[in-house]
Amino acid sequence: MSEAWDVERIKEEYGFDPAALKARYLEQRDKRLRSDGNEQYLEVSGDFAVFAEDPYVEETIVREPRAEEIEVVIVGGGFGGLIAAARLQQAGITDLRIIEKGGDFGGTWYWNRYPGAQCDIEAYIYLPLLEELGYVPSEKYAHAPEILNHARAIGTHFGLYPRALFQTEVTDARWLEEAGRWQIQTSKGDTLRSRFLILSNGPLNRPKLPGIPGVETFQGRAFHTSRWDYDYTGGDASGDLKGLSDKRVGIIGTGATAVQCIPHLGQAARTLYVFQRTPSSVDIRGNQPTDPDWVAGLEPGWQKKRMENFNTLVTGGVSDEDLVSDGWTHIIRNLLFMVNQEGEPDLSPQALAQKMELADFQKMEQVRRRAAALVEDPETAEALKPYYRQFCKRPCFHDEYLPTFNLPNVTLVDTDGKGVERITENAVIANGQRYAVDCLIFATGFEVGTAYTRRSGYEITGKEGLSLSEKWVQGVSTLHGLTTRGFPNCFILGNTQGGFTANFPHMLDEQVNHVAYVLSELGARQKTRCEPSAEAEAAWVSTIIEKARLGESFFAECTPGYYNNEGKVNERSRQNSQYGGGPVEFFQLLAAWREEGTLAGLELS
Repeated sequence: MSEAWDVERIKEEYGFDPAALKARYLEQRDKRLRSDGNEQYLEVSGDFAVFAEDPYVEETIVREPRAEEIEVVIVGGGFGGLIAAARLQQAGITDLRIIEKGGDFGGTWYWNRYPGAQCDIEAYIYLPLLEELGYVPSEKYAHAPEILNHARAIGTHFGLYPRALFQTEVTDARWLEEAGRWQIQTSKGDTLRSRFLILSNGPLNRPKLPGIPGVETFQGRAFHTSRWDYDYTGGDASGDLKGLSDKRVGIIGTGATAVQCIPHLGQAARTLYVFQRTPSSVDIRGNQPTDPDWVAGLEPGWQKKRMENFNTLVTGGVSDEDLVSDGWTHIIRNLLFMVNQEGEPDLSPQALAQKMELADFQKMEQVRRRAAALVEDPETAEALKPYYRQFCKRPCFHDEYLPTFNLPNVTLVDTDGKGVERITENAVIANGQRYAVDCLIFATGFEVGTAYTRRSGYEITGKEGLSLSEKWVQGVSTLHGLTTRGFPNCFILGNTQGGFTANFPHMLDEQVNHVAYVLSELGARQKTRCEPSAEAEAAWVSTIIEKARLGESFFAECTPGYYNNEGKVNERSRQNSQYGGGPVEFFQLLAAWREEGTLAGLELS
């Protein structure tokens, strides 16, 4: 594509050389590529199981095991499970039970209570069911305590607390063919039988650790950001980590979580070492309190309209207005400006793709200039500049992160893509240097690219003893990302083979509305079970693989991360990817399927 660029004109008009930037992007990608992909991370089990324990439970629930027959069991009490329970009730399906391993509703926001945690998608579109609850968040980007309280409010509003089994993990789920029921066993000794099973384990629930040599030998205090140790650090989600005032702290990772908690660590710790493999794209946050006059003018349907507008823009679509107007939608504003500047713009797919890449270069140049302007030391500023396209990794937005590196007690240890070399009993070794630390914090994210049952923590067994692990050993196989043959009446919420959007709760709501429709239609047709036909499932898998190839060149050129299977793009990762036509097209496809009304591709009995 670059051969068609008018490099001299672009350099004069925009101030950068697109060919040189593309070459640098590829150079940065190449130095970060690893042969081990997802295998570079450790599973939080065995000796590392402590990193997955719940530090927030004040009192362990002790109860007798339950034996129940119920219509619907929902696994997961995060936004997906909450939306599922709400929409099912709205569809008249009220006989349900929620199983949640945490001590309360909230999912991601139950676990992520690290200092500074807040949503990076506008709260007015990110928090689900706002109109149903008559609630508007207090600020554009709500902080974690408010988001957790909203999850709890959904539970209260829809009467879900009496139907929830907290501090309870599923240990086994299997289909009983003669009974036509799912049998679910739990860590509390429960045996539940349900007609339908909805799995909402969430993509961000199981922490992962870096497989750094010696990580198991560290003798200081260590924890994962999603299990923050306030007993050690002091303070709370708003910061004030006084327990670190005499501590040398190391944090491994500079992704979305680290960007939010590092400013608080920098303010509190005696010494802070930030170990970086790849810098994040960190743009302006620009948070602001909610305008009551704006709230007063909201009309019914405002949230869905705003969600759809955002979704259109961040996936490259065109709209007459930008309701959210933030860093996520900035590239599209750049693109539209370019198109409007041309008298007779070339709107062919190839020309638009080139303009999009140019708009992306322009955006990332602005992000890099921001790092140079805010960080005083030129070498540190250069190391904090991201050289990849904006959506290769989840973009970050923060106003205090970059200035934190101006503090005298904060040191960026940039490993130039190689990562930390080794961990000892009391230090981190990187770039051949030893950094002594009292506390080591892992801001290393969650398992995303590993097997579904490993992330879930339990096996799912369908007809004739077939396990989901066995069925999906060569790749995920579903219809619409929601149902899989051989596992009747089982619905799986999530990104895989679905319509991924940055605003994840929006996709969950679309999926749940689809599931509620299917269950309602089964009742109306006096049917008790459904599963996809072999032909429909095979056709959907073919569609996923074919559509994945549309974005393959983009992700192949990206620096490694969970968006591109840690840089290992292959046939299996294509099959395990999201719907390549984008979420807008995917949601329209589901809506058309429902409108057609025959439940095409599902076998009913």
